[in-house]
Amino acid sequence: MVKLKSITRFSSIEMPIILTQTDTTVGFLSQDAQKLCDIKSRPSSKPFIRVYKDFKSFINDGKRVPKKRKKLIRRSKKTTFIIGDFSFRIAKVPLHSQFLRDTPWFYSTSANRSGEHFERAFCEAKADIIIEESERLREKSASKVIKINAKKWRRLR
Repeated sequence: MVKLKSITRFSSIEMPIILTQTDTTVGFLSQDAQKLCDIKSRPSSKPFIRVYKDFKSFINDGKRVPKKRKKLIRRSKKTTFIIGDFSFRIAKVPLHSQFLRDTPWFYSTSANRSGEHFERAFCEAKADIIIEESERLREKSASKVIKINAKKWRRLR
């Protein structure tokens, strides 16, 4: 594995698509939602999950959370939250957070065609940067999804 202090070596790639093992499953990360839509062949009206490196980055991005739910979000693991029409996740896996160190957030999606399973050849062809640990890239279970508001929360997945 190559350790980088920043992604400046890839400055020639504008808004790269990164293929990596995320905190839940194999995923594509990018700050360009349209590129991810094109790769996944899905409608651009369907939103992506934003993955933040920490709760502070989430707050600095101008997002708000009901006061009663802050502890739930800070302590959660492998959980996606939906507030209104905005979905996000706080990544706590060290390697994943290393990617996010210089960039506060990325759009995230599973590394496959829309509605299909992980196919390594497809993913490698579509990614600009591939980051792989010794565990290899493998499909795992998806994150829990919780919809929250000021009064209640409900688990959707």
